[in-house]
Amino acid sequence: MATSAGSWKGLERMSVEQLKAVKEQADLEVNLLQESLSNIRTATTRLEIASSALNDLSLRPQGNQILVPLTASLYVPATLHDSQHVLVDVGTGYFIQKTMPQGKHYCDRKINLLKSNFDQLLQVASKKKNVADEAGVILQAKLKQLESSS
Repeated sequence: MATSAGSWKGLERMSVEQLKAVKEQADLEVNLLQESLSNIRTATTRLEIASSALNDLSLRPQGNQILVPLTASLYVPATLHDSQHVLVDVGTGYFIQKTMPQGKHYCDRKINLLKSNFDQLLQVASKKKNVADEAGVILQAKLKQLESSS
């Protein structure tokens, strides 16, 4: 494992109850981080789809008939009046009108930010997983030792 000897010694000095608590806490944190990673992946995918839709929309001529999604399964027909401007959802119910290149740039910036956050969270999750694994190995060794000394 890629951990320091100091980390192992600190865990080895703990009691069985303390090791169980450390392992449970680390496992809980890993699960929360994995959920966050999943949410970031979903948000990134949605932004990539939005960016692709902007590219498709910019190629369509004005006055063209399109289908606009109201929900995931409900689309309504509409007429494209302005293919050079888009409304960008900036959160909490606020929308800002931007030009098509500005909208694409906004999507690209958000995608890059999410990918950066994803990479950072992945590193943290990996470290927490290592701590949980170390605590589990030491806990098993201590339980075996207690079992054999009984």
